[in-house]
Amino acid sequence: MLVSLGELAVRFGCELRGDPDTRVERVAALGNADERSIAFLANPRYRAQLAATRAGAVVLNPASADECPTAVLLCDNPYATFARVATILHPLPQPEPGVHASAVVAASARIDPSAQVGAYTLIGPNVVVGARALIGPYCSLEEGVSLGPDVRLVARVTLCRAVQIGARAVLQPGVVIGGDGFGFAPERGMWLKVPQLGAVRIGADVEIGANTTIDRGALDDTVIEEGVKLDNLIQIGHNVHIGAHSALAACIGVAGSTTIGKRCMIGGGAGFAGHLTIADDVVITGYSAVTHSIARAGVYSGTLPVEEAHAWRRLVARFKRSGLLEKRVRAVERVAGPKSDQEEDHD
Repeated sequence: MLVSLGELAVRFGCELRGDPDTRVERVAALGNADERSIAFLANPRYRAQLAATRAGAVVLNPASADECPTAVLLCDNPYATFARVATILHPLPQPEPGVHASAVVAASARIDPSAQVGAYTLIGPNVVVGARALIGPYCSLEEGVSLGPDVRLVARVTLCRAVQIGARAVLQPGVVIGGDGFGFAPERGMWLKVPQLGAVRIGADVEIGANTTIDRGALDDTVIEEGVKLDNLIQIGHNVHIGAHSALAACIGVAGSTTIGKRCMIGGGAGFAGHLTIADDVVITGYSAVTHSIARAGVYSGTLPVEEAHAWRRLVARFKRSGLLEKRVRAVERVAGPKSDQEEDHD
């Protein structure tokens, strides 16, 4: 669709430097844009591409405006504004109301007339599907599932018994919500399954990436609050609670009964031990191993960066010898008199 720069400036509160009647129809990267495209600059690494861009307009902050050879939309947060512009220029397909002939729907299910149910989808007893919801092909909604308005299940999404999905949530292909948590009690060298009796509650405006899994609670519910963004291939254990507007990158594992606060940002590949509490506004860098609770906001890391292999082996050897070195230091301190910090802590 064609939209004028003047309309975009008014809609998103930008200062326009250029012809308000110029029209754009798509978004593009700085290096690939043409006169019908709008691009953005938020990361200074791409500033070198700005002078040569052929975009019809660029969304950027005032500090970079003089370097741009074309029209500009000035704002404080170019990335967020660009995202809103992209939503206008590339709208998602609207649901086509109705139930596909190949879908199987229980008689007690309640599906809003404006919702779409795709091919080969299974809708169980007492399921509730809200207005304008889109359920893609090959989805499975078990008994008692509830979808709020404008929910999008892209394809092959599995929602187990009594799962609740809030308004405008988006679940990408392969998401599984409400499978049994990893609950087993040891008994005489074997494992006894503990029934998982809770459910999963997903808040409004949550997005869940492809092949991510969220386990149902053992007794209480697993809870994902509003605005949370989960990337692909994440495992959320039973009874985990993630606070509003937190964002977790790909391949994270969160063990059961861990609470993550609001507005946290977790890097890819991080792992959380169970029964931890993470404060609001915590940032954890990628591949960190979180083994204890974090009580204060801040940035935390828990892994060593990659090293050349020979240097890494030397570091590992030093780690292994650290216990021996500690014993030798303590022996020297006992002879010399001063106590180690650890010994003082134990007094």
